[in-house]
Amino acid sequence: VFFEGMDAGSVHVHPEVWLPNQNNLNQKFVKEKGTVVMTAQGVAGDQAICVTKGTVERTGISSLSELSDPDMAKNFDTDGDGKGELWIGAAGWASTTIEKIRAKSYGYDETMTLKEMDESLALAEVDSAVNKKQDIAFFCYTPHHMFAWHDLVILKEPAHNPDNWNVVQPTDDPEWLEKSEAASAWDTAYLHVHYAKSLETDHPAAAAMLSSFSLNTDIVSTMTYALVVEKADPAEYAKTWVSENGALVDSWLN
Repeated sequence: VFFEGMDAGSVHVHPEVWLPNQNNLNQKFVKEKGTVVMTAQGVAGDQAICVTKGTVERTGISSLSELSDPDMAKNFDTDGDGKGELWIGAAGWASTTIEKIRAKSYGYDETMTLKEMDESLALAEVDSAVNKKQDIAFFCYTPHHMFAWHDLVILKEPAHNPDNWNVVQPTDDPEWLEKSEAASAWDTAYLHVHYAKSLETDHPAAAAMLSSFSLNTDIVSTMTYALVVEKADPAEYAKTWVSENGALVDSWLN
């Protein structure tokens, strides 16, 4: 929806486009149609499957592939059906589609029920599991405040190998899952701001600022912690942040 809106000029900015998650949209609207512009500077992020430290201590799990073991998976069974549960993201996230592919590639789609739900509900389940000392596994990513809330452990897996990553999108092929593979870790992701090409003529000053816009992982992590964990007022936080980071803001404007 965001990309189609930028393509039509009805949406000006998408502040958080994850690559490679949304490579298909980036390819179509940035590289092929040229109606959307991607800023050059991206914020590095990681994506994986996490467990709590308590889960590691109770089960001994260390690697993602262990979830394909029925005996290990039973540790994550909360509804008594013999299969564990694993939150893989929210419906509509590009990463959720890829996590389905990863589950099939590693084999834990046979031993774990893959749950899709709103992130706030999933994180509430993590909070509950920690409080009740229950085992839990879930999709995790940085930058994110979840790592400040709980002591989390990223499950180990082979380093990213582009040779065993072949992601087919559901919009491109009805047999996308069968034809896809992702049998190694995610590559480093980058979060980019994207904006409508039409801004360059309609609002050139805004386009110029956006083209120079840059943040880093530490800055974004600090922002999310302040807004989500400390419950800072967004407008007041923005004013304070701009006043304290004048040199960086000036670099976007000059």
